[in-house]
Amino acid sequence: MFSLTLAGAKRLLSGVDPPRLWVRVSNDVASFVADGKSVFAKHVVAADSEIRPEEEVMVLDEDGRLLAVGRAVLTGREMLAFKRGVAVKVRRGIGSASL
Repeated sequence: MFSLTLAGAKRLLSGVDPPRLWVRVSNDVASFVADGKSVFAKHVVAADSEIRPEEEVMVLDEDGRLLAVGRAVLTGREMLAFKRGVAVKVRRGIGSASL
């Protein structure tokens, strides 16, 4: 397994078309996620259906801007179906000042 960094996530977003292993969250919680807070399933608006638990993922806002990187707790489909619980344990956020 590898650990995804913010710099690596930026490279993947710009170099891989279409990107994989991404989770989009509501803009309402974007600043919290950017500060390094975990992503809860109820705030996930879209997710790559290929995500499996324990995989490294990129967390994006609704506009596709990178907010954080972390490790998935649920599958991509579960993130959309569940309304409770942690979907992604964020390891590093970009910081809300960057938004």
